[in-house]
Amino acid sequence: MNFSSWPELLVVDVEGNGANPPDLVEVAALPVRAGRPDTSTAGAWLTRPRHPVTPFAARVHGLTNAVLEGEPGWEEIAGQVRQLLGTSWICAHNAHVDHRVLSAHLPQWRPAGVLDTLRLARATYPGLPKYSLDALIGHIAPDLSAAPAQRHRATFDAFATAQLLLAMASRYASWDQLVAAAVPPGLPGAPEPEEDPTLW
Repeated sequence: MNFSSWPELLVVDVEGNGANPPDLVEVAALPVRAGRPDTSTAGAWLTRPRHPVTPFAARVHGLTNAVLEGEPGWEEIAGQVRQLLGTSWICAHNAHVDHRVLSAHLPQWRPAGVLDTLRLARATYPGLPKYSLDALIGHIAPDLSAAPAQRHRATFDAFATAQLLLAMASRYASWDQLVAAAVPPGLPGAPEPEEDPTLW
């Protein structure tokens, strides 16, 4: 894989308040450049949700209402998030979720394309018993020594997802092959289905 052929790409992860649909409480966006995560230009934001964090969500990511009380509301940071995302490709694990939540919070934003490491893992490693982020970390064993925070925080999960993406991408010959394996149907960047030449 020639990583220099990749378009602008950010690995994203979001954490919510546990409601449905969720209010965001944390967003991380980690650029991937020259085949490695570029933590020097990454963005990470905590934001106070409009509705309280549920006890279950707080247990998962550790972001309680008390922790978030002094953080800015979404409207105060939305412009910064939108500026960093731009029109780049994004990547996330189970990307439907992150794309849907970000799109709801940034109605004018549309990425160039969306890679999903969950879909990519199923294509790359068929037959695994599980394809969760934890299962793939166990299977691929990426170097997470430089990952910030801890599991279930957006910054850690974005870093881990980036490392998983790069490990799997090395098994594909080209960006187009990666896209064919990793972009879910219906999301930006999905390859157009080939027309059947036998049809009138």
